[in-house]
Amino acid sequence: MRFNTIKKISVFFLAMSLIFIANSISASELRLDMTERQQYIENKIYNILHPAPDFKSYKFEASEGWTLEKLTLNNVSVERLKAEKPKTDRVIIQFHGGGYTNGLTEGHRLLGAKQGILIGASEVYYVHYRLAPKNVYPAALDDAIAVYKELLSAGIKSENIIFIGDSAGGNLALELSLYLKKHGLSQPAALALISPWGTFEQNATSRIKNRDRDLVLGSKGFPLYQEVQVRKPSYAGEMELNDPRLSPIYADLRGLPPMLIQIGGYELFVDDGISLLNRALSDDVEATFTAYPGMPHDFPLLLPELHETELSLKEFRDFVERYL
Repeated sequence: MRFNTIKKISVFFLAMSLIFIANSISASELRLDMTERQQYIENKIYNILHPAPDFKSYKFEASEGWTLEKLTLNNVSVERLKAEKPKTDRVIIQFHGGGYTNGLTEGHRLLGAKQGILIGASEVYYVHYRLAPKNVYPAALDDAIAVYKELLSAGIKSENIIFIGDSAGGNLALELSLYLKKHGLSQPAALALISPWGTFEQNATSRIKNRDRDLVLGSKGFPLYQEVQVRKPSYAGEMELNDPRLSPIYADLRGLPPMLIQIGGYELFVDDGISLLNRALSDDVEATFTAYPGMPHDFPLLLPELHETELSLKEFRDFVERYL
């Protein structure tokens, strides 16, 4: 593990070697070498896109000691996963990915539940924000603002809240935090960003270099490749793609809470994550950056069985313990 600290920035690069974690690893965790891993991921993504006739899709069920319910907060649909005997006052607000065009999935529910259990959260809120192409900017942001304000009004303290976002959800979490700064509203304690969509622009080196290697978001993977890399993203509407309201790598990040940035080494958004880290560095924001070698976009969501996902979850837990 290589470890450097610059201006309060902890930068963890795993491009050369994986972090070794002494904690016990579950027996079901899958460890593969680079070649085996790529073949495994390619096969799994193909099976997701081309399910067998007798395939039964996964259905999330809350673990013992937790309840899942549907709510409406400020006219926005949400789901709340609530601990019956909470260990802390920590609250997760999850903003799901999907290119701003796809809704919440069972995988997002599972990932949020795992994260909630790991940090002893009292509640996990899943936000069903409005989707493009019907709803363009700022529809999703307006919904995120409405939910956050309602939770604060209900008595949840901002210092107990973690924003979590994957892909487009990471973009939304950042944009919400920027909105809060602009309007003098209280920030959450931390931001945890998985494969964040840092810019709607499409000319970054990793967008070209990794278009075949990223087996999730790349040209061989999910159809979202068209949405984020080929045509103008639907959520942008008539806005310029480098507008900081869409592309937070161009925003002034000063005053934002500590952030965790996790990316896959083979994903399209590698440069998004690095650019976001550099912006945080220049704006004196505390940030932890980790690149997991050979991993595709949003791997903790789509590949929960892999060793790298276990590492990413433990890193998330340790990150939260540092700041909450």
